[in-house]
Amino acid sequence: MTRQALVGDIGGTNARFALVTPGEFAPQEVMTLPCADYPGMVEAVRDYLSRVGLVGDEAPREACLAFACPIGDDRVTMTNNHWSFSRREAQAVLGFERLKVINDFTAQALGVPHLQPDELVEVQPGRPREHAACLVIGPGTGLGVAGIFPGRRAWVPLPSEGGHVTFAPTDEREQNLLRHFRHRYGRVSVERILCGQGLLDLYLAHCSLKGANPTCQTPAEVTTAAAGGDAIARDTLLRFLKILGDVCGDATLTMGARGGVYLCGGILPRLLDWLPQSRFCEAFAAKGRMSGYTRSIPVRVVTAPWPGLLGAAEALRNEEVE
Repeated sequence: MTRQALVGDIGGTNARFALVTPGEFAPQEVMTLPCADYPGMVEAVRDYLSRVGLVGDEAPREACLAFACPIGDDRVTMTNNHWSFSRREAQAVLGFERLKVINDFTAQALGVPHLQPDELVEVQPGRPREHAACLVIGPGTGLGVAGIFPGRRAWVPLPSEGGHVTFAPTDEREQNLLRHFRHRYGRVSVERILCGQGLLDLYLAHCSLKGANPTCQTPAEVTTAAAGGDAIARDTLLRFLKILGDVCGDATLTMGARGGVYLCGGILPRLLDWLPQSRFCEAFAAKGRMSGYTRSIPVRVVTAPWPGLLGAAEALRNEEVE
């Protein structure tokens, strides 16, 4: 029997684990575990392997795990949860002969080539350029940004921490929102707004600016209230998507992503009905002298359940990924 490898996609809230057969990409035995339930990565991996019955001599000998944080030296410290570990120590403790550790949106990006057509929803039509970079971006617990480029032998990942660039208002409403957020946070990154908590903060900022008492206490409640006709919640959701369009357009120009833009993350698949009502496409394309450039690029929402696991499986065999 061929020994399977472990792949994982670990965000600020949940850790998804799966098994892959060498030479294949389809994840098997997919399981989602809350990060808050475990003191660290090692304990979560051990629990997953125990649940799928792969312990001792049957345990995987290689793994690729993607994390929602910058990946540099030996120490990996999560941005939006309490996990922190040494790569070398974790590899030794878990008995892996090989352990690849990559950024979570690097994994999202590497998963894009393995998506099926029915796992993509068109937001803006366009014609992708061959041999051009693709942008992968999306809000979840944070705002992930990455890219991929078709190399001669394999897809080359383009890691990024673009979610932490400075928020740039484009109208008077956003100037007022910036003042509100600056009073609270000091410097305001786009991730402060374009994430789950950011959606709630954006709603609370709208309530403050309008002198209204907030009725929503979670991001999900904001979305539900907007669907129910609440004017402030609706304005919040539409503004969220408009700002996302601005940021996606900027990132597209920065990366030269004429191969296409892929919107990932846990939030946007739930907002598919809102995107056509929003100013996302208008904001994405509104880049002055470069508007023709951005208007020609296809934008799609990824609806696949676990593109990060596909990307981790790709990274495991991809020599371009260290």
